[in-house]
Order: sequence, then structure tokens, then C-alpha cells
Amino acid sequence: MRALSGAVRTMLTLVAAWQAIVWLVAPPRYILPAPLDVIAVFPRQWRHLLDHTLVTTGEIAAGFAAGTLLGIATALAVAALPRFGRMVWPLVLVLQAFPVFVLAPVLVLWFGFGMASKVVMTTLIIFFPVASAFVDGLRRIDPEILDATALTSASRWQALVHVRAPLALPALISGLRVAAPLAPLGAVVGEWVGASAGLGFVMIQANARMQTDTVFAAMAILAVLTLALRRAVDALAPRLTPWAQER
Repeated sequence: MRALSGAVRTMLTLVAAWQAIVWLVAPPRYILPAPLDVIAVFPRQWRHLLDHTLVTTGEIAAGFAAGTLLGIATALAVAALPRFGRMVWPLVLVLQAFPVFVLAPVLVLWFGFGMASKVVMTTLIIFFPVASAFVDGLRRIDPEILDATALTSASRWQALVHVRAPLALPALISGLRVAAPLAPLGAVVGEWVGASAGLGFVMIQANARMQTDTVFAAMAILAVLTLALRRAVDALAPRLTPWAQER
């Protein structure tokens, strides 16, 4: 809650500074609209913005869920099968090294201009921080705990699922917190490259018409979606790891 209130205070400070710059410099409206001009966009175009927001929200939610599940599955496979990890993990690192702007046009060609390419883009962006953090957590389990588990009748897979994975959940939460702000980026980048709907599409169309106030309005909605997703991850943390409460 403190982090959320701090973010709100920061945003209000930035808006105040923005308004002060507009008053002092008086730039053309198409260069930098005033905050009130941006606010006026919402009652004027609320249905248009709502429709495109729903599209982007669906892409973010689907990509975040798919990237999280894929990251968890990959981390478990790497931890359970060391030989598999030595073969696959370098490929994951190479994939992560490619900038998203390089992958986006290819994904649009492969999956089309619809929702699929944006979900895949978001999935790829989410996948690496989740998989990397969870793998790190699985590898950092106290050796004494592993030795104690080895003395039981539990199989290697049972030890992974019932001992190592639960103890690595705080690391997974950290990965999700890193990934949450990146999910909207994946969806919007995909929409910039090619789309017929979504907030990225709204930005591209409004920018071409020099409707900068609409561009800022779409950016504001995207910021709210990002904060909401991060807040959802923060709310999930104490439910998954009640023994690791933060102070």
C-alpha cells in the first residue's frame, strides 16, 4: 500500500511539473498539451478509449499468464533435469538478447496482425525474468534441507515439487514483480508494429494526426494498467509466501 501511495504522489508531482512547464514555456499544443487537455480527452473519447483498452488488457493478461506458466515450467525442467538445463538455458539467453523491436515484425508475420502476435510478444518478455528468478531460487535452496530430504523416501521429483519449489516461491515473486511492468510493453510494441486495435494502435493513429493529447491519454491508461498489474502481484505475494512477510 505504501508503494502504491508513493507512486500516486510521484505521478501527481510529475503532473504538477508538467503543468508548470506548459505555463512557463507555452509550447504548441501538438508538441506538449496541458494536463487539462489530456483529461478532456476522456469524456470526449471514452467509448473509443475503453474499447481499445479492453483489447490491450486482454493481450497483457493472456501474455502475462502464458509467460508466467512457461517460465515456471522451464525453471522446473531445468532444475529437475540438469542435462536439459545445460542444453536449453543458453538458447534462452540468446533469445533474450534479441531486442523486442527486432522480434516484433517477425512475430507479426508469423502470427498475423491480430491478438496472437501481441500475446506471443508479451509471453516472450515475461518468460525470461520469471524463469531466471525461479531457477535461481531453486538452485539456492539450503544444502542441509536437500540432504535431509534425501534421507526420506521422496523421489527427486517429489522433493522438487514439495520442498524446493515452495521454498523458491519468494524468488518467483521477485521475478513476477520485475516482469509486471514489462507486460504492457510487450503488448504495445506488438500493436505499434501492426494492429487494428489496442492502445498502441490508438497512439500510432493519434500521433499521425498530431493529436498529442490523445497519445498522452492512451499513455496514462497504460500507466494505470501497469500499476494495477504490479499491485496484483504484490497482493498475491503474501498468499503464496505467508512465511516470508516483508517489512
